[in-house]
Amino acid sequence: MAKTILIVDDSESIREVVSFTLENEGYKVLVAVDGKDALKYLDGTEIDLVITDLHMPVMDGIELIKEIRNMEKYQRIPILFLTTESQAAKKMEAKEAGATGWIIKPFVPAKLIAAINKVIR
Repeated sequence: MAKTILIVDDSESIREVVSFTLENEGYKVLVAVDGKDALKYLDGTEIDLVITDLHMPVMDGIELIKEIRNMEKYQRIPILFLTTESQAAKKMEAKEAGATGWIIKPFVPAKLIAAINKVIR
């Protein structure tokens, strides 16, 4: 059965490129436009990985990660940050919130797939 990945990003073009890349690799993809929108999928749905942006309206990536880590079913789910931020302080904040890894935009599809293969169970 295909693994399910939730993509959370306020940029439509990023959502499309990531979705296309993942679907071509055989993953099932769920898409949300911000952290609050993503919460509708975190209702017991089987999700194998979350890929989230940092800067989003309504609920940003750090807040989303904290919410996910507070949900018993999703406490151990891998979460990758996909962002333009490369500052060490932001990386530390994300890691402290519970992020598993970090991918800088613009990303190379092969590197995204390699990162996913490292963290997905």
